[in-house]
Amino acid sequence: MLKETDALINISGGDARKLLNLLELVCSTAKDTIEVTNALVMDVAQKKVALYDKSGEQHYDIISAFIKSMRGSDPNAAVYWLARMIEGGEDVKFIARRMLILASEDIGNANPNALLLANATFDAVNKIGHPESRIILSQCAVYLATSPKSNASYMAINEAMAAVNKFGDLPVPLHIRNAPTKLMKNLDYGKGYKYSHSYDNNFSEQEYLPETLSGTAFYDPGNNARENELRNYLKKLWKEKYGY
Repeated sequence: MLKETDALINISGGDARKLLNLLELVCSTAKDTIEVTNALVMDVAQKKVALYDKSGEQHYDIISAFIKSMRGSDPNAAVYWLARMIEGGEDVKFIARRMLILASEDIGNANPNALLLANATFDAVNKIGHPESRIILSQCAVYLATSPKSNASYMAINEAMAAVNKFGDLPVPLHIRNAPTKLMKNLDYGKGYKYSHSYDNNFSEQEYLPETLSGTAFYDPGNNARENELRNYLKKLWKEKYGY
């Protein structure tokens, strides 16, 4: 029963969604019937870090702050915003899903293990649930925040998709086409293909891109220990072709 409403209205700032979230939070503290008073509302609200509107602006602001903190290599800010979401009742699978995306988009091959840990985290929180899942989420958030960063793979697929949109469906070079029929073989499908494992270092220099895009480097390795190794490896293989 609503006996007093001043605290509900003041704390929610006139936002109906926040008011309903707060009322739900207050009612969840009772095992049976409850009388909602200003004192009870204030007590419940003060025990929470902040009101958390899972469908409104705060939802998106806090997840944005969480992602940007990990991208910015600040584990302290990351766990703070994580705590805000946990205290607000955010879906742990939503949090884990966003970390899974970040592991690939913002870390990538600078540390491939980040994607493995983020994926394991997503699986684990599905099994564990609240409240223990907060520990797993925290471990992963700290790991991602303290990992070296690279968006090179993210940029590579964006550049490749831009090329597809610009040039359309360019033909596959004949020598790397599939040739399951005699007719296709007669049309030179697959002719001249060099099976890489038949050559030194499992590498045979040949063209894999359509002629229009020959020499285009979509992947530009980031400046970190792991991807600098990849850059040197690619340069050793392709010489000056891609500018590595």
